[in-house]
Amino acid sequence: MPKKSQTKTVKRRSSDDEQPPPKQSRDVPSPLCFNSPESLFQSLIQPMGTEQFFREYWEKKPLHLQRSDPSTASYYQSLFQLSDLQNLCSHNLEYYRDVNVVRCISGKKKVLNKQGQVKHSALSKSFVQNKATIQFHQPQRFKDELWKIQEKLECFFGALVGSNVYITPQESQGLPPHYDDVEVFILQLEGQKHWRLYTPTVPLAAEYSLESEERIGSPTHDIILKAGDLLYFPRGTIHQADTPAGTEHSTHLTLSTYQRMSWGDLLLDTFPSLLCDHSKTEVSLRQGMPRRLLLGHSKGLDTSRQLAASLRSLADEMERGMQEVRSTHMKRDFIMNRLPPYTQLELLTPSGKIPALEDMVCLKFKDYMVITVEPSLERTDEATELVIFVLHSLKNQRESHMMGESCDEQEEEDISRSQTMSEKWSKTSI
Repeated sequence: MPKKSQTKTVKRRSSDDEQPPPKQSRDVPSPLCFNSPESLFQSLIQPMGTEQFFREYWEKKPLHLQRSDPSTASYYQSLFQLSDLQNLCSHNLEYYRDVNVVRCISGKKKVLNKQGQVKHSALSKSFVQNKATIQFHQPQRFKDELWKIQEKLECFFGALVGSNVYITPQESQGLPPHYDDVEVFILQLEGQKHWRLYTPTVPLAAEYSLESEERIGSPTHDIILKAGDLLYFPRGTIHQADTPAGTEHSTHLTLSTYQRMSWGDLLLDTFPSLLCDHSKTEVSLRQGMPRRLLLGHSKGLDTSRQLAASLRSLADEMERGMQEVRSTHMKRDFIMNRLPPYTQLELLTPSGKIPALEDMVCLKFKDYMVITVEPSLERTDEATELVIFVLHSLKNQRESHMMGESCDEQEEEDISRSQTMSEKWSKTSI
């Protein structure tokens, strides 16, 4: 269930700590095409075509892609493998934040985490003796090739893309049957994994939940994933997986996206500004409610009908193009929490003089920018002024990607200011 961790990580990298351009850790040819976000996704799901995938499978049903090409299996293994854990344990990993050690016993999840920092010897002992699954959170923080893949996928989807690695010994299962609130792509990196998928009890679920064996019925898909294979299933798909006998261990990577990216989420984000704008021209919305309405004394007033009429009026204006739909919080959340581009650091520096408002501007890294229209942050006695903000992710921290809030309120305010207002041309009144 790869989702954004709620654990806080306070440390942020300063400009003096910036690392040299990333390099591929293993010299393994890539079957993926990084020329564009579209070509990356197309090569990830090949031989399936992108249009066919979104027409027939996205949010509809699972897809199992079998690969017989040994080079694809070798590349998948280079992304993450069991032997990587020893080196990664030297990076001050902590239980719960970076690693979970779990096992499914009699349909129940048993957490076998210790306290504090992760020691490779203790991790290996749990893996061998307890037949526990090692769940590694957000490996793109440490693995350059995963950073390269996921930041391109974030451009393709226009949404955050997280990942988890699951390493499970033979004849063992890490998690009980459950469903997630994300679209899931499984890449089998090492060994084999036995997957059982079931009909959703909550289609396109908006939250994670366990499901009992008694309720889920018979599986709709019974699949053995082999190294190099890919499995996709929509959010809400009930699933469980185990490593079959005869397989020393299984390592798979989950790529997850589209968490809280539904029409309902967009409506929650845009509706307050729509209603505020509509109330400026609709007198009935500015009229006071009946006295004592909040105390439950409506005296037969049909409140629902009154509100429904106002909503219909707003919907009519939207259809006629009289109301502008402006997303603010979702755009900010995405751009401030996504991965920075996988590129050399010097390419991220603006070139040329700071332009004036009347100048033409050429934007680099357009896939890493969003534009929002919001009320001005400057507090004055004058009427509220709408301002265009150009937000970018070029200075985001890879080390904290998908790890929850990385700073307190003051630090977050500083980050927002540095990304939206440090350049004069990024703020234009309308």
